[in-house]
Amino acid sequence: MFNFSKKDKEFFDLFWENAKYFNHGAILLDEIIKDPNKSAEHRDEILALEASADNVNEKIIAKLNLSFITPIDREDIFSIAGELATGVDMLHDALQRIMMYHAGRATEKSARMTKLLVESTGQLVRAFELMVSIKDNQRGMLDAVRQIREFEDSGDNIFREDIAALFDEAEIAAREHGASKAVIHLIKWKDILEDLEQTLDHCKKIGDMIQGVVMKYG
Repeated sequence: MFNFSKKDKEFFDLFWENAKYFNHGAILLDEIIKDPNKSAEHRDEILALEASADNVNEKIIAKLNLSFITPIDREDIFSIAGELATGVDMLHDALQRIMMYHAGRATEKSARMTKLLVESTGQLVRAFELMVSIKDNQRGMLDAVRQIREFEDSGDNIFREDIAALFDEAEIAAREHGASKAVIHLIKWKDILEDLEQTLDHCKKIGDMIQGVVMKYG
């Protein structure tokens, strides 16, 4: 059994903090997808989240450089820290694309994608909160990973359905309003949907890393 000191647990607290930033960013993006008029309102908030996540990541790296013994492998700490910060960056990139494209109202399935992101990042928060005692909480951590994988699978299905729907809508719009406008709308939302799908994939990647930690230390 691994008994971690209070100081050792600081790594897990910092993981948890960045997971909460990731989740909060997903909640903001979900609100923006439902109402694009909120994009400017939330832009500064997401920028602040990105800066905060980068700051936490720097704290983790600094602590790692000063620690002779770590509660889990140094490589795992470094990798998890980097991927959590990257997740927040991906949300910011998606927001930037929505604003840059003046994307307008989302499709119903697009809103379902961001809802899955909220749920998936919420399970990351849960898993990292439990990581403070891996052996005692391994069942809960693995359940969180399982749910993240299910959300990612659902996201893949929604992505394929929404892309197909976009092409169908573009064909109809091209006949009614001209090809140029239809193609522009298609390109905009195809790119945005790809951003959302890739961020869901990223949640699964972090979940797989959490499972690896449980396998090593549970």
